[in-house]
Amino acid sequence: MTQKQVRQLVQYRLEQARETLREGEILAREGLWHGVINRAYYAMFYATLALTVFRNETISKHSGVISFFDRELVRSGIFPKEYSRMLHIAFDRRQSNDYGEFTYVDQGEAEIALSDAKSFVEAVSHFLKESLSNFDETTE
Repeated sequence: MTQKQVRQLVQYRLEQARETLREGEILAREGLWHGVINRAYYAMFYATLALTVFRNETISKHSGVISFFDRELVRSGIFPKEYSRMLHIAFDRRQSNDYGEFTYVDQGEAEIALSDAKSFVEAVSHFLKESLSNFDETTE
């Protein structure tokens, strides 16, 4: 993949993450807490996919994307363990919410999920902005 293609795909994945956050905010305003949980996780997932593109990794399974984040970005100290915890909790919430029987999501849980997702997407976006800037300088 060329540098231009990497940049375009990273930007696309980050825009997916931001749009998904906006969907979560709309659902929250309507009190649709199950949907908020889903959109919060997917915002984080799309942001993490942007990281896989930047690191030239091709991963399709959710568990693989999460493992990649932990292995390549948390263990190396690029992101604090708190972000790993947020991603794991978001995944678990989404799994039980989407596939569980008679699940109940309260407003507080959904608001925390959305807040965590915003923090996660913002941190990933900041990291990638800095990294892509450095990427451009080293390839000129």
